[in-house]
Amino acid sequence: MVSYDELKLLNRINSPEDLKSLSKDELYALADEMRRYMVSVVSKNGGHLSSNLGIVELTIALHLCFDFKKDRLVFDVGHQCYPHKLLTGRAKEFETLRKKDGISGFPKTAESEYDAFNVGHSSTAASAALGILRAMRLEGNTKDRVVAVVGDGALTGGLAYEALDDAGEKELPFIVILNDNKMSISGNVGGMSAHLSKLRTSKGYKKFKRRFSGNLKKIPLVGKKMSRGIERFKNRVKYFVLPNVLFEELGYTYAGPFDGHNIEELVKILEHAKTNVTDKPMLIHVMTKKGKGYAPAEKDPERFHGIGKFDEATGESASGLNNSKIFADELCRLAEKDEKIVAITAAMPAGTGLSAFAKRFPERFFDVGIAEQHAVTMAAGMAEAGLKPVFAVYSTFLQRGYDQLLHDVCLQNLHVVFGVDRAGLVGADGETHQGVYDIAYFSTLPNGFTLLSPSSQEELRAMLALAMKLDGPCAVRYSRGLLPERKLNTVVPLDEWELVKNIKPCTVVASGRLLEVAERAVEGLPVGLVNARKLCPLGVRELRMLDGAKCIITVEDGSRDSGFGAQLARLACAEGKLRVLTLGVPNEPICAASPAEQDDLCGLSEEKIRQVVLKHMR
Repeated sequence: MVSYDELKLLNRINSPEDLKSLSKDELYALADEMRRYMVSVVSKNGGHLSSNLGIVELTIALHLCFDFKKDRLVFDVGHQCYPHKLLTGRAKEFETLRKKDGISGFPKTAESEYDAFNVGHSSTAASAALGILRAMRLEGNTKDRVVAVVGDGALTGGLAYEALDDAGEKELPFIVILNDNKMSISGNVGGMSAHLSKLRTSKGYKKFKRRFSGNLKKIPLVGKKMSRGIERFKNRVKYFVLPNVLFEELGYTYAGPFDGHNIEELVKILEHAKTNVTDKPMLIHVMTKKGKGYAPAEKDPERFHGIGKFDEATGESASGLNNSKIFADELCRLAEKDEKIVAITAAMPAGTGLSAFAKRFPERFFDVGIAEQHAVTMAAGMAEAGLKPVFAVYSTFLQRGYDQLLHDVCLQNLHVVFGVDRAGLVGADGETHQGVYDIAYFSTLPNGFTLLSPSSQEELRAMLALAMKLDGPCAVRYSRGLLPERKLNTVVPLDEWELVKNIKPCTVVASGRLLEVAERAVEGLPVGLVNARKLCPLGVRELRMLDGAKCIITVEDGSRDSGFGAQLARLACAEGKLRVLTLGVPNEPICAASPAEQDDLCGLSEEKIRQVVLKHMR
């Protein structure tokens, strides 16, 4: 275990300006200290480790070359921001990473003047950075720079290309760092590549290129033809041997690839970019190693991408059973019997448990990258063609596919099944990853979109099996962690509400993982309890089940103002029968904390539910 006080060099870095007092050897020693400290903290708190270990030297070089109080640095997703936090005055607080009132696991403008933009979802950096750059120029600031750091994974998202294309078309002095730690899109790293990149981006080279082309075209009769011929030949060679064609076609000057762990080389190209990028965007391609410096993460970077607590010495962590694995195992069981079942993920095979499906049915498994919109519409196409697609996706990321849910799936009433993982409050990832909005947006969809909410492991398995048999679009939403074991009540259909305790004048209707919490909260009280297995659509059937109640208290880990409780309240108001009190997540960002702390903050803990029940049962 490493404490902040043990770090002799990092203790000297109170701001990026302090980096300039370190020697070359001390900079590399600082990088080693930063890695040891990140491993130690993440082993206790959980977090994103592999990509952060890989970007240490690049982060040091960026802060040596730019003043990000004036210049602006925008990270994509934020899985690479830990070294940046350590160098910008937050090293001592870093031990509070992802804890209540502690350091966020993502860039956060309220946390530091060095954080230019709040992020958490992928492929946004280029758009945000371009917006900041345009604002600077409109305000007359022609001196300061904007740098976007984009991981190669983020380039699987279409939003990134929309922004890159826009910037290239407008010929803005925009600097993009492509942190390539996985994709095989590069050539050899070496001195010649670096030299040619610097030559090609120099003002002298660009001036020579313009003059040569202009003078060639002036030659009578044959000049223009020769110029076009040389240009075509040059492009053919480029397309054959260079990795930069895509970016240059978008309008960028491409430089690289560079060794992302060579601070001197990185400083040279960054200083060059800062000086020479004036009338055209530039993309600097940097190669880094995920998990660098920590052997377990180097060996298994996917597992250490986003990881819970683990043993720092061995890298071992508790794997165990969880809802994602239960869902994936049941999907495999169903797929054994039905060859039309296919599975889709958006770059999250391990997180959603689908790695097991991919191994057993590789030809029926599709990882589309960070492209949730594409995944939804592709699933719609598969359903139209007679397959039974299942898209397993985190609730927070499915938000990005809402238009496709509405337009491509629901308007055509296609049988696409969504496994909505990490639904509800998610704990330490904080406000950018809360899965609390899905009930609200699913309830707006036409053609009676069916949303099922299991309260136990047994219900999760059974609801997925039911979803595969339905005719139209449907989703099964389940929380992070592990639902309790509970005997499955098959007397009542799975898409109907289950009566757990007889209806009383005061009755609680709870959903998902919170049914167990509500059951404990009303223990010993003359209060009814209902398991809301289906959250939408709701109608007269659900209201009639509550006959005899005068006050209904709904409990959900979704939006308090627009979740299933709000739907029930509208129905009850129209009937003029019931008073409905909704307990859920308030319409405000819920920051990083433990799930128990977040429940308490939202009034969803056992104690706080009981207090509300006692108040309203009189």
